[in-house]
Amino acid sequence: MGGGLLVAGTTSDAGKSVVTAGICRWLVRKGVKVAPFKAQNMSLNSFVTREGAEIGRAQAMQAAAARVEPSALMNPVLLKPGGDRSSQVVLMGKPVGELSARGYHSGRQEQLFGTVTDCLAELRRTHDAVICEGAGSPAEINLRRTDIVNMGIARAARLPVVVVGDIDRGGVFASFFGTTALLSREDQAHIAGYLVNKFRGDVTLLEPGLEMLRGLTGRPTVGVLPFAHGLGIDEEDGLRVSMRGAVRESVVAPPHGADVLRVAVCAVPLMSNFTDVDALAAEPGVVVRFVDRPEELLDADLVVVPGTRGTVRALAWLRERGLADAIARRAAEGRPVLGICGGFQLLGERIEDEVESRAGTVEGLGLLPVRVRFAVEKTLARPAGEALGERVEGYEIHHGVAEVLGGDEPFLDGCRSGSVWGTHWHGSLESDGFRRAFLRRVAEAAGRSFVPAPDTSFAALREEQLDRLGDLIEQHADTDALLRLIEDGVPAGLPFIPPGAPPSPARREQGPDRRGPGITPARAGNGDTLPEPATAGTPSGIDSLEGGNT
Repeated sequence: MGGGLLVAGTTSDAGKSVVTAGICRWLVRKGVKVAPFKAQNMSLNSFVTREGAEIGRAQAMQAAAARVEPSALMNPVLLKPGGDRSSQVVLMGKPVGELSARGYHSGRQEQLFGTVTDCLAELRRTHDAVICEGAGSPAEINLRRTDIVNMGIARAARLPVVVVGDIDRGGVFASFFGTTALLSREDQAHIAGYLVNKFRGDVTLLEPGLEMLRGLTGRPTVGVLPFAHGLGIDEEDGLRVSMRGAVRESVVAPPHGADVLRVAVCAVPLMSNFTDVDALAAEPGVVVRFVDRPEELLDADLVVVPGTRGTVRALAWLRERGLADAIARRAAEGRPVLGICGGFQLLGERIEDEVESRAGTVEGLGLLPVRVRFAVEKTLARPAGEALGERVEGYEIHHGVAEVLGGDEPFLDGCRSGSVWGTHWHGSLESDGFRRAFLRRVAEAAGRSFVPAPDTSFAALREEQLDRLGDLIEQHADTDALLRLIEDGVPAGLPFIPPGAPPSPARREQGPDRRGPGITPARAGNGDTLPEPATAGTPSGIDSLEGGNT
């Protein structure tokens, strides 16, 4: 069986995702066959594997860092937040139902523990090392009993744990100490060290504090990673655009033509796969920003209506904000609009939804000759084809089935009508030739003297970022200590730091029961019945719909 390590964090967004990816890239460059793993994830940014399984985009990015094909084994449980404090549960890449927070934390989590541990065991059997990512904080004492992604999986798989803390937020020493001291004796036995993330300044000034922390906890700090711009690759949630950050925060190449191109992305509720616009932001001379007011569309050369987990809700939001009228005016004036997935659906004439919102028939914006009917079965696909004379690849994740009734020309699986384009295909703009052809059409319609650079390779830019993550680990972490943890497992004799986890009448020190994937159907907290396997969730807080763990 291969070695392993769990990367936990003092908080969400401490840097777990990028540290996990960095360790994967560092190891694979050493010739180690490595795979990423996250037992359960909460995110609206997802990806479709070649076998048609839906997983978190962060795990797909980590697989790219490890130079392996992403698979459902790497993220067996995915939660996609929806309305009314419920989430769609995706188990082994397939949706199995909707679940409320209360329903999830009433024991449903524990039923998936066998599935999660089996996936990790299979990855460890077929790889030299598996680098696991936790969720939120391992010290969420109210949720420890049903934890299957932090200390629950660490103890079940006998994994050493490195805790990442974001020093840029402040309070990192208190966070490291407090995280450890709130864990039970058995959980603390797996906390093997700390890793400081996003440090600015002279590291020698930090070293006395690190020594004092070791004296207090008996655990070393295995790295101090400097603050680095533009490393938010394929994040789980939030409003960050990874490639835009890389372009803005490094030496920005000038526009290839005379003009820049301004792109406004409508920040719709439950926005999903906003990473679609990363490829636009990677182009020299393209400026991407997220907007939520109609006046912010006035100077935009292209408006993007992105994907969303709530198409009908996003449509109502656009109308309430006045953005729907502003988009309609743009279309009437021949100014470019692009709708992707849910954004494509709401640009159509009509939506029949008895699945996602259960709102029945709703009138769309009427800018594309398309009618949408929501199906119970989710479409998960990796299509490829040709558009605008260029080869295109993408991926589809949607319940809405679109009937295209006309238009000026086909556009991938959708159509173009005037200056309005629509498609279900996520990721299509990562195809370089297609992206350049599309931007030329946008610039022409917008009356801009913008010319796409002929040599921008989105795949190459992504590889450069992943190499930068590997460099951070190689240059600023104690790689010998990391290798010992991965190969040898949990160090013996780690001291207990009082007070430990507070007692709870319902608390079970052993963690969730191990049960296989054959589970008796359970009724979710919102009244829906889930088929086998029953349910899933996240111990990092469904009630707060907490995501973004990068």
